[in-house]
Order: sequence, then C-alpha cells, then structure tokens
Amino acid sequence: MASLSRALRVAAAHPRQSPTRGMGPCNLSSAAGPTAEKSVPYQRTLKEGQGTSVVAQGPSRPLPSTANVVVIGGGSLGCQTLYHLAKLGMSGAVLLERERLTSGTTWHTAGLLWQLRPSDVEVELLAHTRRVVSRELEEETGLHTGWIQNGGLFIASNRQRLDEYKRLMSLGKVYGVESHVLSPAETKTLYPLMNVDDLYGTLYVPHDGTMDPAGTCTTLARAASARGAQVIENCPVTGIRVWTDDFGVRRVAGVETQHGSIQTPCVVNCAGVWASAVGRMAGVKVPLVAMHHAYVVTERIEGIQNMPNVRDHDASVYLRLQGDALSVGGYEANPIFWEEVSDKFAFGLFDLDWEVFTQHIEGAINRVPVLEKTGIKSTVCGPESFTPDHKPLMGEAPELRGFFLGCGFNSAGMMLGGGCGQELAHWIIRGRPEKDMHGYDIRRFHHSLTDHPRWIRERSHESYAKNYSVVFPHDEPLAGRNMRRDPLHEELLGQGCVFQERHGWERPGWFHPRGPAPVLEYDYYGAYGSRAHEDYAYRRLLADEYTFAFPPHHDAIKKECLACRGAAAVFDMSYFGKFYLVGLDARKAADWLFSADVSRTPGSTVYT
Repeated sequence: MASLSRALRVAAAHPRQSPTRGMGPCNLSSAAGPTAEKSVPYQRTLKEGQGTSVVAQGPSRPLPSTANVVVIGGGSLGCQTLYHLAKLGMSGAVLLERERLTSGTTWHTAGLLWQLRPSDVEVELLAHTRRVVSRELEEETGLHTGWIQNGGLFIASNRQRLDEYKRLMSLGKVYGVESHVLSPAETKTLYPLMNVDDLYGTLYVPHDGTMDPAGTCTTLARAASARGAQVIENCPVTGIRVWTDDFGVRRVAGVETQHGSIQTPCVVNCAGVWASAVGRMAGVKVPLVAMHHAYVVTERIEGIQNMPNVRDHDASVYLRLQGDALSVGGYEANPIFWEEVSDKFAFGLFDLDWEVFTQHIEGAINRVPVLEKTGIKSTVCGPESFTPDHKPLMGEAPELRGFFLGCGFNSAGMMLGGGCGQELAHWIIRGRPEKDMHGYDIRRFHHSLTDHPRWIRERSHESYAKNYSVVFPHDEPLAGRNMRRDPLHEELLGQGCVFQERHGWERPGWFHPRGPAPVLEYDYYGAYGSRAHEDYAYRRLLADEYTFAFPPHHDAIKKECLACRGAAAVFDMSYFGKFYLVGLDARKAADWLFSADVSRTPGSTVYT
C-alpha cells in the first residue's frame, strides 16, 4: 500500500522521458497501455485478474430476424435509450452488446450526478436522469439501482468562480433545484475534514448524489425487457447494411453480427469510444477521441462517511464518496490518447501514469489534508471519449437516414444518460426531440472540419483540458483554428481584427487598437513536448475578456457601432450560411421561414 503523498514523491523522483520537441500530433500518446508494467508501488489495481475480453461462444439469446430499432452498445446511453424507446411504446427494439452490459467505459465510471450546469437544457436533462435512477426504476422493478443521495459541494477559490456558482444557483431556482452558497465557516461545519483557508465560498446542492453503473444498467435492461424490448449480450456487430432509395438517399437496411443479421431501418450508435468504428461501418464520420481517464480509491478514512461529493474546479479535481473512502480524480492538461482503440477491450484497465496524475494528488491533499497519510486501495484508469466542443453527439447522421448517434459524452454519460436517452427516443419515434437539442445535434459539425483528424484531436484535447474551467460568455478556443478563412482575413488582421471562431470560420469579432493579435498554431498548453507560446497576444486578449460583466472590448464595439451609424461600414458576412431559394413559391417560403418582411429589390439585405 502507498499513501497519496508517497505516490507524489515517487512520481517526482522518476519522471517520464518527455517526447521530442517539435514532433507532430502522432507522438502524443504514452507507451503505457493495458499491458504496461507498473512503476509505482501501490497495493493493487482493479485490472488485476481481469482480461480484456472474454466473449462467450454465442449470443445470450437468439437474434430476431427483424427489428424496428437496433441499439448498439450496452452502456449507460444504450440502456437508457432502449428503456425510453420501450416506455414510449416502440415495439421490436433490440440492444446488441458485444460483451456484457457496462463493458468498455460505463463499468468503471465514477457515477457522479451534479444537478447544476450552465445550460438550462442540461439542467432539465440531469433532472430527468435523477428521477429515473432515484425513483422511477425502483417503482417499476422493485430493484434498487444503487443511487446514493449524499449531496454535492462545488469549491470556489476565487471571486470569479463564486460568481459562476451564484449564476448556477439562480438558474437552478427556475427548475426547482435546491442549492445554497456557503461561507468558508459554514463549509467547514458541513465537511469537517476540509481545508477552507483558501476558499471564497462553496455551492452546496443537497440532492446531488452518486449512481452505480452496474445496478443502473441492469435495472434499465430489466425494465425495458418487461416492456417487450430485447437485450442480447455477447453479440459483436460486424457491419451495417445500407441501401440507396430512388431519390439517391442512403438508408439503413440492417445490422450484421458474428452470429447472424437483423433487418432494421434504424440503428442507434451508443458504442462509446468504439462509436467511430461503428460509424465507419456505415460510412458515417463520428468526431470523437479516446483518452485515458483515471481516479484512485483510498483506504478507509475516519469521519468521511455521509460527506458530500466535492468538485474543486480550480484544482481540477473531484472527490467522490465511496463508502468510508474517497475516489480522487480530475482532468489534466496532458491526458494520454488511446491511439488504437482495441475491439477486444471490455473490462480491462490501463496502468495509471503517476506523472500525469500527480497534479490531482496535490489538489486533493490541499483540499482534504488527511489524504496525505491515507493509503491507496486501488487505481482505475480506463478509456473515455471526448468531442471537439465538449458536447455529446446525438441525432440522425446527415450522411445516412436511420442512423442515430448517442455517444461522445465527455465522461458525463451516466449523469446525462436518462435525459438524453429520453430525447433520443423521441427523436427516433417522432422525428424530433422534445427539448432544444441543437447543441448536441451531430449536424452542428460541418464535414470540412470533421474530415480533418487534426482538428478533431486538437479540439477534443482542449475540451478535456478545460473541463473544469469557468464557462465565460466570451471565451474562444485556441485549438483547431484557422480552418476556414475568407479572402479578407489577412487585410482585417493587419487592421487589428480580433477573430472569433464559428463553425470553423474565422470571423471578425472586434478591432484592437494596439495592432494585430493573430491566432497561432495550437500548442497543447505546453504538453507532449510542445513548446508553449511565450508571448501570445491573442491568448492575453482572451484572458482580459474572462468576465461575467461587460468585457473590455465592449467599448471598442461601441465605437464601431457609432461609426456605422455616423459614416459608412463594410460588413464581412462570409461565415454566414447561404441558402438559394428558387421556384414559384420561393417568396412564400421566405415569408414563412423568416420573421421580417424580405420583400425587397434585388441587392438589398434584410436583418431577420
């Protein structure tokens, strides 16, 4: 057994060899993998005694010849989607799992559920997950899903973070989510083991909690089966059959497996980190990246029982209650990419890279000092999928009718699973979700971006690294930039234009009086041997904009607006979508589509 402090010392004494500077993205991954040797002493890992995959000789039940819907993947999203399809009355719904339920990523997830997020839609999705897991499933099946309501505590180490939490609390009030802003003294009373000396305050949500992946998915499968759905384990999918109709539209025709085929007009890709591989079977691009994500489980801690889960965003670490112990994890700037996603990997784990994990140990010990002398009982390091904008991939793929996605949940598949499973079921049955799911719709990504693996990789890395960053209204990505530029780009840049990114386009945001601030090549925040940009004017300007009040550039925009009204201006609208309406009813269609009257002479522009 090793304590957290000892692991910290060992990691510092035996640093890994850094990759050669100047190497491209192909050298980002570590050599560590499922068979790597352990270099740090700890009692055991959950990987011991577990192989990668032990698929049985045949499926758990005979395959039907036809189905109305086939869900691929028996993790959180697959089980939730099947359950909600059955609950909405969809007959002939089948779930295919290549191994056993929860294999791959769901089984090792931390299972945290936080009710508050910056988006109103996400608050609604989380609320539905909580209802399903904490109440509805138990009422339907009589089985306990493993839900534990121990509360959640968000830590604020600076004023801006506390302001963000107050905004979350205000949003939560609209949806009936109880939360309280606590002073450091009140936080100490609630969580006696916590160091509060460096706190501005905390946000306490008493009805947050923890889900059990195995218990939840098993109960979902049983509830879905009771409504007529079928769950078939040990049945790897090997192909997607496609046909082209008389109008040249590609449509799903069926699913091929190692044990036979199923004729179906609808497939739902809930395959987690394997979703890209399933997409390739159907000719569908699925923009996500697989990475190692880790946490450690401590030995018993006296006095930790019934404490709330903790999210210390500024330290990029979380502390999950696990009986009389804690799970400690977080999000680092240098996650390890899983370069070659193996189709044999099911219930295995990677070895923990202690050099990468060190920063989480430091943050955890600072927040709960007793951890410095607490032993490590086990380590968990498994694959998770991350997307370019830190949002899930859902909805019908534009390349293929009848092919839906429910994947890329950025380590939040358990907490968003219930709400997203319900919306995906509505999408499939009724043609559209009930809620505004535009931010999750796969169609938000243009093929000019997703055709570039470098863009997917850079943006997915940044979404991982900034997972716990404050969500400011005027933030801009540093990764995946300069993909789509118009002919005026260099001219505008020379005039001091500060660019913003929208759907890959570099669009003019505002003009900086002190000269050009170009967007440079992504430096991965100095990770993987990349040299961090030392004097990066664009990044400095973004840092100045990190506020919930009026940002500094508001004054610059004011001057631009006055100049437009008092003189003349040229507007660069290259990044706007262009639609050409033709036909006898083009005017009627425009009147129906747009709120303003667009009856103008040719050459006019109407704002609507």
